Amino acid sequence: QVQLVESGGGLVQAGGSLRLSCAPSRRTIGTYTMGWFRQAPGKEREFVAHINWSGDRTSYGDSVKGRFTISRDNAKSTTYLQMNSLKPEDTAVYYCAAKFSSSSRTGMWNDYDYWGQGTQVTVSS
Repeated sequence: QVQLVESGGGLVQAGGSLRLSCAPSRRTIGTYTMGWFRQAPGKEREFVAHINWSGDRTSYGDSVKGRFTISRDNAKSTTYLQMNSLKPEDTAVYYCAAKFSSSSRTGMWNDYDYWGQGTQVTVSS
């Protein structure tokens, strides 16, 4: 089984920036879409962003559009989430996910096949 590992979480002040990274624990065969989701305490998991294998298609949740940017470096098998202008409501555990299905759906958690353990992002007011 392929395991995804997130890193880069931490504590930042409102208005600050943070960059998350996600990579598989071992080299992966095939192409796959990557996504980021987040979950705050007491709330459902929320779609944040996705990026296709080629990196030419992305989408973002409404709450992060214009502030977050997803990117990937396939040579490093790493997907990134650059988070700018952070707000306290961005506080959550952030999860990366990999999707091997060729379906066009990318915005819901059950569209993905593999998940990381999550990394905590805390934004102070």
